[in-house]
Amino acid sequence: MADPLLGATAPALIVSPRGVSPQDAARAYQDVGGIGGTGSDFGGVLSRAVEGAVSAGHAAENQAMTAIAGGGNLTEVVQAVSRAELALQTTTAIRDRVVSAYQDIMRMPI
Repeated sequence: MADPLLGATAPALIVSPRGVSPQDAARAYQDVGGIGGTGSDFGGVLSRAVEGAVSAGHAAENQAMTAIAGGGNLTEVVQAVSRAELALQTTTAIRDRVVSAYQDIMRMPI
């Protein structure tokens, strides 16, 4: 399954009512850290995350347009919109954390 945030193939995570298992979280973290090639630094990962969020939004729009035109499946539209919403929420949470870290650094005494 392609991860909308990283643009790479993400491992399937087993989500239980209590959340993601620790083994799956560790494997996903290792896979993200092991992204090779250019852009494997923080800026590259962040850039791919934003690009993935934008592409998830475009995919949701395309699914909605297809459904409005009389084609497509309503379940696929809902899934695409949910993926886009999750990608946007994740991107917003990352941005909030980065801003918070920046503000903490700026408040440090010299």
